[in-house]
Amino acid sequence: MKITRTAFLLSLLLTCAAAFAGAAESGPKLGLQTWTCRNMSFDEVVTFAGKHGIKYVQFIAKHMDPMDPPAETLRKKAILDRNGLVAYTFGVAGTSLDKEKNRKLFEFAKLMGIKVIVVEPKNQAEWDNLEQLVKEYDIKLAIHNHGRTSVYGEPETVKKVLASRDKRIGVCLDIGWVTAAGFDAAETFKGYGDRVYDMHFKDKVVQKGPDGKDVAVDTEIGKGSANYTALFAAIKKSGWSGVLAIETDSKAFAEDPNRLVAEAKTFFGKSVK
Repeated sequence: MKITRTAFLLSLLLTCAAAFAGAAESGPKLGLQTWTCRNMSFDEVVTFAGKHGIKYVQFIAKHMDPMDPPAETLRKKAILDRNGLVAYTFGVAGTSLDKEKNRKLFEFAKLMGIKVIVVEPKNQAEWDNLEQLVKEYDIKLAIHNHGRTSVYGEPETVKKVLASRDKRIGVCLDIGWVTAAGFDAAETFKGYGDRVYDMHFKDKVVQKGPDGKDVAVDTEIGKGSANYTALFAAIKKSGWSGVLAIETDSKAFAEDPNRLVAEAKTFFGKSVK
């Protein structure tokens, strides 16, 4: 069959476009953790994400509650679909020793098409029933870390959980908190191997409080103590293609997160080149 020059060029253009789209999708993606927008309603979050061109959203219970009736969950999912947004994960989700209560969380994720749930079980005994649900639903769990004195503040504690559990149990690496705890974000990322399923994109510095104790304080992303240069180099080398969800614990930034998110988006764009 004879192919015209125009048809050949069109075919070549489509092939290149597909390859470019695939390459873009294969790298890390920028997202939004709605704790950043905790002063907003669900509808306001949708508008905010669209305004900043962010597709991937990690919701907290204020904006999407796993305990809501399925009809309400589907109503919100339809709004996200219409606006081109993806609820790629949920958390940090509360969990308990009650397996059937935890099941509601997995049912919610299944209904939403969520593949990863971010958790921080306070009681290590919860992992037994959570692992059973991971296997039953084939939905991943990602362990979130806070400061050094929290349950998973030490990366070695997280590694012990990973070593004894299903491969679908991994990590949500909170970059700001792991830095404030005194660990290098890049080395921590590499230490978890292929078990990093999500990241919270934030930055912190440690300052002395009025009582002389160390206090972790949020900064603009890229202006704190996080070793982002080495972290993005490690991300690129590993081929990691998850989401870095912009998040802040700062009340001041949360009052109006527009500048924080805009600057984070610019910093992310420069870092992934």
